[in-house]
Amino acid sequence: MNRTETTATGSLDDLIQLVSFRLGNEEFGIDILKVQEINRMVEITKVPEAPHYCEGVINLRGKVIPVINLRTKFSLDPLEWDKSTRILVCDVNSHVIGMIVDSVEEVIKIPQSTIEPAPDIVTTVSSDYINGIAKQETRLLIFLDVGKIAGEVNQMAEQPEEQLA
Repeated sequence: MNRTETTATGSLDDLIQLVSFRLGNEEFGIDILKVQEINRMVEITKVPEAPHYCEGVINLRGKVIPVINLRTKFSLDPLEWDKSTRILVCDVNSHVIGMIVDSVEEVIKIPQSTIEPAPDIVTTVSSDYINGIAKQETRLLIFLDVGKIAGEVNQMAEQPEEQLA
């Protein structure tokens, strides 16, 4: 099948591939092209005076990666990490960050046409961090703007020490 042929859900040109994951009862997706890898939980080194949602840093093959807890970032109730908890390592514009999620579900392809703007009331996450809501047959998938999250983390890391206090 070539790229211009169509499937039952639309043309292949408008399909996007997402990694889906869970935070509480909500399912999120991020563009697979931004996901570098998915890791089990590892020891995280705390960083003094880091924002409340930053768990610290990890050493990933010699590179120091900041790790944020998406539950904390989005003001969700804390949850003890278990065997399903994962760190999504994402590369956004050459900035690499880790994001702790409750579980990673699957890699899916969805038609871009199924993504609609998110009404503020649909989710517990601020609409600032959402690219849209993907309507699936049996579920709604919140399409997360990982670029905005990574930008905030890197902006925070680049601030001079006196501004962090």
